[in-house]
Amino acid sequence: MKPKDVEERIIGNFQRDEHMMILVFAQWCVNQDLNPATIYREAYPKQTTNPALQQAIELTVPKHESEEIADETLLGVLSLFGNEDLAFVVTKLIEKRKNN
Repeated sequence: MKPKDVEERIIGNFQRDEHMMILVFAQWCVNQDLNPATIYREAYPKQTTNPALQQAIELTVPKHESEEIADETLLGVLSLFGNEDLAFVVTKLIEKRKNN
């Protein structure tokens, strides 16, 4: 395999995995009765619309059709992709839910 092909494959895999991370985030929000776009905007207020997030939101299923996504799973996935700002907002929401 040529180095260019390897590089393209790695980039493609990363992008696919990143889309999966966004879908996990969006579905977790739906499962918690939260709006994923609102939560994302809170973490990244200067960012304009995120097409990958919009696509992920369209792919979510209603709460009653979804498997549970553990808080720790979501935080681990966000951390893996360096979404520390989003993980911080999600952590605040988890703490708020646990305190109520």
